[in-house]
Amino acid sequence: MAYRFSRTDGSVAEAVRRVAGEQIDKAIAEIDDQRGDRHETVHDVRKRCKKLRGLVRLVRPGFPAYAEENAAYRDIGRLLSPLRDTGAMIEAYDDLTAAYDDQIERPAFASIRRRLTLRRKEVSRRDIDERLAEVRDLLVDGKVRALRWAFDTKGAAPVWQGLAKTYGRGRDAMATARKSPTEEALHDWRKRVKYHGYHTRLLSPIWPEPMSAHQSAASALGDLLGDHHDLDVLEATLKAEPDAFGHSDDLAVFLALLDRRRGELRADAFALGDRLFAEKSKVFSARWRAYWKVWRAETKASQVALAA
Repeated sequence: MAYRFSRTDGSVAEAVRRVAGEQIDKAIAEIDDQRGDRHETVHDVRKRCKKLRGLVRLVRPGFPAYAEENAAYRDIGRLLSPLRDTGAMIEAYDDLTAAYDDQIERPAFASIRRRLTLRRKEVSRRDIDERLAEVRDLLVDGKVRALRWAFDTKGAAPVWQGLAKTYGRGRDAMATARKSPTEEALHDWRKRVKYHGYHTRLLSPIWPEPMSAHQSAASALGDLLGDHHDLDVLEATLKAEPDAFGHSDDLAVFLALLDRRRGELRADAFALGDRLFAEKSKVFSARWRAYWKVWRAETKASQVALAA
């Protein structure tokens, strides 16, 4: 089943345990599948862990084990992060050169991509498999815990508190990043946007049409900020070992283009963020809670009709 709540879930607690179990099972299956690109497996498993963190964050106010579970999946992500960064930098390079394809001479920057590709190849399949095996054991333990997750309340109140908190933090992080667009501030905003996007996906069935548009906007904003972050990582790598990436003059031009592209991404991100975070958090949460009540009422009506 997709990453979302369902009419068939008897309660929020059941929905959370089900979604967690499905995400863990899918992550384990991806690790066990030896046919694909293992770098892509790393990427996919990291996304599963982010989804699990988004899930527990939604019900955080009523979930006593939140701190433990959030830390567990954060730490798994950190185990895989260095493996993922080698591929992300190549993607960032390709996206940057594609953005200015009609303005640059690609051969001038070929040495940069060659070096990035070599760095990725230096991470052996054996290294990746060993790290994924470690992650698999942690996920199996996580599945056992998820089946026993307990919550302080049987209702949906924690959902709306969690939704409002995450959305409010997204608004605050956007304001901070606009005032001082540092790497740290923009990265923090990106994390808040990602969590909100996961919450949107989980709650998408409550009114699919408008939720789909909101979800698309959150995804697009997360991608803009993610691209910005990948350029930050690429810049840091190039500056740490400038002699390894080609002629200094070519590298200086490339870094100038990189900075220009980040400026464009920031402008697009703030324009989209103003729309996505236009409401105050309490108003936003109350509106979605009203959608939820209608959806649950429709579910009960359907169940009654089927039983008649």
